[in-house]
Amino acid sequence: MAFVQFSQVSLAFGERDILKNVTINLQTGSKVALTGANGSGKSTLIKVLAGLTAPDSGERAVQKDCRIAYLPQSGLTHHGCTLLQEADKAFQYGYDMQNKIDELGAQLAANPSNMQLAEKQAELIQKLDDSGWHRRQSVAESVLLGLGFLRTDFDRNTEEFSGGWQMRIALAKALMQNPDILLLDEPTNYLDLEARSWLEEFLQNYKGGFLLVSHDRYFLDITINEVYELFNGELKRYPGNYTHYEKVREQELKTLMAAYEQQQQEIQKLEDFITRFGYKATKAAQAQEYQKKLEKMVRIEIPESLKKIHFTFPPAPHAGRLVLRLNGITKSYDGHTNVLNNLDLTLENGQRLVVAGRNGAGKSTLLRIIAGQDSAFTGEVVPGAGVKVGYFSQDNAETIKGSCTILQYLEDIAPLELIPKLRDMLGAFLFRGDDVFKSLDILSGGEKSRIALLQLLLSPVNLLVLDEPTNHLDLHSKDVLLQALRDFGGTVVFVSHDRGFIEQLATQVLHLEPGKSMYYPGDYRYYLEKTEQALRAASEPAEGVAEDGSTQGGLAAGARGRLPPSWEEQKKLEAEKRKKEKEIKQLEEQITALEEQKTQLENKLADPQVYSNGEKAKSVQREIEEVAKKLEEATERWMEIAE
Repeated sequence: MAFVQFSQVSLAFGERDILKNVTINLQTGSKVALTGANGSGKSTLIKVLAGLTAPDSGERAVQKDCRIAYLPQSGLTHHGCTLLQEADKAFQYGYDMQNKIDELGAQLAANPSNMQLAEKQAELIQKLDDSGWHRRQSVAESVLLGLGFLRTDFDRNTEEFSGGWQMRIALAKALMQNPDILLLDEPTNYLDLEARSWLEEFLQNYKGGFLLVSHDRYFLDITINEVYELFNGELKRYPGNYTHYEKVREQELKTLMAAYEQQQQEIQKLEDFITRFGYKATKAAQAQEYQKKLEKMVRIEIPESLKKIHFTFPPAPHAGRLVLRLNGITKSYDGHTNVLNNLDLTLENGQRLVVAGRNGAGKSTLLRIIAGQDSAFTGEVVPGAGVKVGYFSQDNAETIKGSCTILQYLEDIAPLELIPKLRDMLGAFLFRGDDVFKSLDILSGGEKSRIALLQLLLSPVNLLVLDEPTNHLDLHSKDVLLQALRDFGGTVVFVSHDRGFIEQLATQVLHLEPGKSMYYPGDYRYYLEKTEQALRAASEPAEGVAEDGSTQGGLAAGARGRLPPSWEEQKKLEAEKRKKEKEIKQLEEQITALEEQKTQLENKLADPQVYSNGEKAKSVQREIEEVAKKLEEATERWMEIAE
């Protein structure tokens, strides 16, 4: 079993402690999410795990021959070869191993009786076979297609791909390496829903271990079974999926918040006393004592997610029931096949319509047409009476320029009643503390994108058209935006690749394929059910028909409907529910105990006296594996019942 582990690792940037005595153990089979506020040091921790950044103190131990693959958030580009040639670079480990096998073969030819060489060569041959290297071409094609590339892309030069697709190439290469440990820093940033679904399945079936950072709650829930939270430089582990972590953390934060509020009251009393009596001779000594007490006090810090930030849009101007009607919208690029073909759509007040479909299906094009940003189409757009549109896309960021600060820029355009709330709103969009005084000219593309979104939210509109509004936001910021959109008094049309965000906001779905469209008058789960039914119907043989005209087969029973349960059935269901609740409680206690046992063993393994002794290390590692297996079984059972 391969592993990479930390023991009491610390790292500081200047006076700020990024990591404080951090201990973590990743091994084959680990399925880990790393969470924490933006700027807490998650990317730095991953770089230390990958061996790219050296810690100030502590131990980083990696098992011999353990292969680690690391994907950063952004910044990778590829050039000088075709897509398939670039993908083949991911298999360099296999080429190196094959060269070593050939070298050993040459040595054996000169010395055929050397059993040690023969055993070493046999071991490498087996290792190469197990790695799947001989199937590298089919693996490369499978991964590239899964991440959204087309077969026609395989022979394209890599420099032809845009920045988002460059990162998909990098992600594909990391996955193709089939490493012992995968370190993925926000791998879903540039993926559409289809590619995310493929990656979810890939990680669910992955035999190695992985640690990832993602701001997609749904993606985390179905891929990981333990969460590490980085907060104030300290790392704490939580078993279970992300939703389970949030529930446990919520209880912890209530206790923390109570202690924080109590401390704040004490601080206020001390400061009031110092302010009132610091200059009086009779009270000066006591005031000085209070001042010393304040300076020595260890301040309780709370996560940004605990600071209740909530804002609402300006009241939406009145509009009629009909917001927008599209008649026969047809759009093509360069005379090629129509992206949109004779599309009809009616939007009514209050709807939250998500536009779904693969990349290239025309989602962003449709949003630009609805928002009046694109007039090169045939057909007509008929707005309702009093409709005022607000449009957001990543391109909006390009218009934000100047030497003024973020706060000044927004104060100039905000309604008077919202100016007192700007600091809180900026905090919700990840501009905290002195960040609000940054000049617009020095902001990154992601920062400008967040400002563009916030700028839109300050305007009184009644139709919001949003193209990927959750990009560059963390989970807390997404929750704040989601609540504001749910409370919004107007209509929303949006595109998003965040399934959890879609499920909680969308009330209707418009599915696009190149030249085709299908409207679903229900939420995202309804849309998924209908598309799955359509897929099943397309793949199954036609149902038989009985003499009375009813269908025969699996769908017939569902079509007839069900009677409400009887009193006896209700009692039975309630008893079963109580039984499950009792088992959940027992499992949670078992998980907590196993977690503590695993932590103790991991700390023991991190002891130099243990990991430097081969036999002791193996014995402790076996115990960890046994406990980890029990923990995984208990967690899986907990998740099964909870669902």
